[in-house]
Amino acid sequence: MSQQKKPDNRVEPLLKRFIDLANQMREEGVPVELVNAGLMFASCTYATYFSAGNEGYLEQSGVEKVMEAYRRNLESLQKVKKAQVNPDGKG
Repeated sequence: MSQQKKPDNRVEPLLKRFIDLANQMREEGVPVELVNAGLMFASCTYATYFSAGNEGYLEQSGVEKVMEAYRRNLESLQKVKKAQVNPDGKG
């Protein structure tokens, strides 16, 4: 079983900035579903830029690598959320 990589603690302040911006949009009346879609599309756009540059795009193998990274991050977050909701680990 592979060991989970510990998140870089420089990420947390960036995460907070994105969440603050999303909450600001929501407070301006933008529906949560639209804010979520916008953040996801922005993240996809930036992941493509990071991997392929401004003029590039991802081949299927690149798409799968990005999807795997999203999956790992989502699973990691859910473990944290579960521990917050259920600190005894039951259920």
